[in-house]
Order: sequence, then C-alpha cells, then structure tokens
Amino acid sequence: MVAVTIWGSLRRFTDGKSPVDVDATNFKELLDRLVEEYPGLKPQIERGVSLALDGRIYREAWFTKIGPDSEVILMPYMAGG
Repeated sequence: MVAVTIWGSLRRFTDGKSPVDVDATNFKELLDRLVEEYPGLKPQIERGVSLALDGRIYREAWFTKIGPDSEVILMPYMAGG
C-alpha cells in the first residue's frame, strides 16, 4: 500500500480524504485503483493528471515504479508556460 496525497480540486472526488491508501506498484495501477475506489475521479484522470513521485513530476509514465515508502502526490495536469 502506498499513501497518496490528493491535491487541490481532485480532493472533492475523494470526499475530502487525503491521503488515501492505494495498493499499487506503478502509475497505471495507481490510477486504475483510484478509479475503482473513487469513480468521480475517472473524468479528470481521463483528461489528464500529474503524479509527483519522490519530488519528480510525471505525466503518462504508466509503468513508473512506486515503492511502499514513496512520497506520492496526485494533482490535476500541470502544463508549463
């Protein structure tokens, strides 16, 4: 299990819960499990989300490994400018 901090506007889809525990070992598993547990997240995840893993931000890095002690933060997709 990994504790996932749900950031910003995404928190409304987890009934305000943050962090939430998720049984996942990579980014794709994490997103799949979150949609199973919190179906309201599905539209946002389909639009795109970013994942901060141990201080580095990823987007669509589906098979990036997540360890049980990793710092994981799920946030709306962040675009540079």
